[in-house]
Amino acid sequence: MAFAIELSPHARLHVRQLRKREQRIIVDAITLHLAHQPDLPTQHRKKLQDNPLAPWELRVGDYRVFYDVSHESGTVIVVAVGRKDHNRLWIGGEEIDL
Repeated sequence: MAFAIELSPHARLHVRQLRKREQRIIVDAITLHLAHQPDLPTQHRKKLQDNPLAPWELRVGDYRVFYDVSHESGTVIVVAVGRKDHNRLWIGGEEIDL
C-alpha cells in the first residue's frame, strides 16, 4: 500500500527556508523513503522514544525529517524538517532541545 505524504504548514516553511538543491534532496528522500512502509525501521528511518516533535525520524544527510504515520487514512504527515549539527538540532532557525 502506498501512503500519501502531507507536509504540515510548519514543515513547508522549514523546507522553503533551505536552498533549492537541499529542498530537492529532502523532497526526493521523503518520496523515496516514506511512500512505502514508512513505519518500518531502516538505515535511514528510526522510531523515536519520547520525542515531542514526532514518533519517527528520517535521516537525509545532515537533515532530519520528523513525521507521523496514520494507518487509518494511509497518510504520512511530515511535521518538521531540521538540520543536525553534531548534538544540536536546528529547526526553523531555532535550536531545539530534545
